[in-house]
Amino acid sequence: MTMMKRYNIYKKVLGLALAVLTFAACTDTWDDHYDRKGEGMNDASLWQAISQNSNLSNFAKVVQACGYDKALNSSQVFTVFAPTNDNFSAQEADELIAAYNAEKGKVNEDDNTVIKEFIQNHIALYNHSIAESCSDSLTLMNGKKTVLTTSSFCNSPILSTNGHYNNGVLFTIQGKAHYFPTVFEYLRKDADLDSVASFFYNSRFYRKEFYPERSVPGGLENGKTVYLDSVFVQQNDLWDMLWAYTNDEDSTYWMVAPTNKEWKKLIEEYEPYFNYDNNVAFRDSMVYTMPRIAIVLGANFSRTLNPDAHLTDSALSTSAAERYTYRYSYWGNNNLHYYQFGGKSATNTQKPYSATGIFTGTDNVECSNGVVMKSDDWKINKLNTFHQWRIYEAEETSNIKEVSKKENSTTGEMEPTIDPIIREVLNNNRFYGKVWSNEFVEFKQMQTTQNHTVTFNLRSVLSNIGYDIYLVTAPALANDSNATEEERIPTKLTCTINYHNQEGETESEVLQSGVETNPNVVDYILLAEDFKFPTATWGLSESVPQITLDVTTKVSSPEIRSKKYTRTMRIDCVMLVPHGISNVNEERFEIAPHGDGDIFQWLKY
Repeated sequence: MTMMKRYNIYKKVLGLALAVLTFAACTDTWDDHYDRKGEGMNDASLWQAISQNSNLSNFAKVVQACGYDKALNSSQVFTVFAPTNDNFSAQEADELIAAYNAEKGKVNEDDNTVIKEFIQNHIALYNHSIAESCSDSLTLMNGKKTVLTTSSFCNSPILSTNGHYNNGVLFTIQGKAHYFPTVFEYLRKDADLDSVASFFYNSRFYRKEFYPERSVPGGLENGKTVYLDSVFVQQNDLWDMLWAYTNDEDSTYWMVAPTNKEWKKLIEEYEPYFNYDNNVAFRDSMVYTMPRIAIVLGANFSRTLNPDAHLTDSALSTSAAERYTYRYSYWGNNNLHYYQFGGKSATNTQKPYSATGIFTGTDNVECSNGVVMKSDDWKINKLNTFHQWRIYEAEETSNIKEVSKKENSTTGEMEPTIDPIIREVLNNNRFYGKVWSNEFVEFKQMQTTQNHTVTFNLRSVLSNIGYDIYLVTAPALANDSNATEEERIPTKLTCTINYHNQEGETESEVLQSGVETNPNVVDYILLAEDFKFPTATWGLSESVPQITLDVTTKVSSPEIRSKKYTRTMRIDCVMLVPHGISNVNEERFEIAPHGDGDIFQWLKY
């Protein structure tokens, strides 16, 4: 079965429209949102109305300091909710202006905290008026969604309503409107989460893209369109990678976020696992990025997939494969429930709220679209996330680099010395369910005068962390219950691992020499225990894999003639099993080092 990478598939386009018309107010017609004419219309602009109202002087001061007086004096249509001086003091206004100036020129204008969390939090595009006993759902300029009622706006009491001016509507409110951050936004508001915030807001992933089709043109200058209102949409490659759009106001997420102390501890542990050789393109970027991705994989949870009724038993992160067929495609077996915590997971049975559960002991902060769960004690086990079983099926052509060849004395062409034939295990065969994917490859000898080699590609491997390496062979009986004694002759194999050192040079190590297969069972041959690769390939797209395994017959001609051994190999797969896997679930996955095995006994629910 194909070992697909989990992280570059099913990309989803993120769009957060900062200026979207939602529902018309009860007293509005459709055109009222755009038409500036109507009963009780004042000839003045919104800015004129605000700047001439002495009880709005503190609000006006901030608006002007941030440059929004020009927009509110233009032909663009807005609805403004202005806090009065009674509950918004001159000192508060001065503090906001100072904060704006401190960030000005250092961040994108729309990322300026005062613009986003104060100015745009009090302004919506288009006309929004309100009538008795009705409410209006609207989207503010910063993308926040709220409901305008006859008595309140963003939980702030309304003092006056429906002031119609030539470019919009003015409300006055009692005090500042509360800004409720998303899960994504909260990360950089909490000093305890500086480290994880720095990663998510890194310019390698996070950016804003201008959307001209959603922006409001204001004319031409020097042949170029000038926009009265420019709409920028937040984009973050990590959201796509994790399938967790934690800035989306229309979704609800929980995120387990490590505090700075825990982040530092995890980085120190994980960095050696992602040591790429010096010739890997963008090595420094990979060494920085991959350990951090490893931390946040499995830390985000969509509430759509995790209703309250399910969370008492298990939690399915956004990196999980919900369907069994996906699990088989991604990880080689549908009982490997990576990124799932609790329930019937074969890799982690600890319920999320148990004593050692991932949600236990977190400090939870409510956000506009979910919860940030601050963790001082990280309980997301790497054996349930990125330190995975690697199963390389012989029948998957991408897992085979090459087979041995010999020159044809007649044609001069190099021809394979063995013929790979995919064999199926039928459901009435006693070995059904004991062979991975119920298929194996018979590498049938075509040349009897020499030994043969099959070279496996071993992709997506971690460095400096232990693997138990297995070669799994299948019996002839698994394909043919009536296989003859001659067809059930064993073979002897020598297995050699090839990998890159730090300088990118290939090194080789013989793991087993002349080991004899058992021709009557599905044979799990332990080639190496707690083997550590010096360099990683995890996350690399490799046209020529760095890590390979040579499986070579080691049978002499006299042994062939006596029919004691054969040079035909029947290989099910190569497996890299994380060393110490027996500690998972506090149960032991029984893998016989050299004997019959049953995959459903090891990977049990």
